[in-house]
Amino acid sequence: MDYELHNLDLIDLISERHIELRGITEKLWNDTSDIYISNSEWFIIARIYKKQPTISNISKSVDISRQATHKFIKNLEGKGLLKISNLENNKKDKCVQLTELGEGCYERNQALKANLEKKIIDKIGLDQFKILKEILKVDWGL
Repeated sequence: MDYELHNLDLIDLISERHIELRGITEKLWNDTSDIYISNSEWFIIARIYKKQPTISNISKSVDISRQATHKFIKNLEGKGLLKISNLENNKKDKCVQLTELGEGCYERNQALKANLEKKIIDKIGLDQFKILKEILKVDWGL
């Protein structure tokens, strides 16, 4: 794969690394848990952790269609990872929050990702890792 990466432009290089890392994290989770959680479901769980957003707000904050977001939320509810509740004074929109099981899954997954970050640090060095993170955080003015 390294040879293929040398010929990619920045956009495709970032995309390939993202796909690679998401695949690794998904496999790490699914190899150690009885609860299958897709990458899209993880995006939604991350938006909900320690919050009680509305389904509408989640749909706007993830790059997933409204219908797909609703489907993923229903799947997560069916797995016992989140609960859906009505909002006061609003019968149309609903809010969601993680269950204790959902929060535990999120925290375990964060630990798996931290171990993966440690492997990256061991390979590229802490200084390079910090630089990479800073570059990715900076406003690129696009």
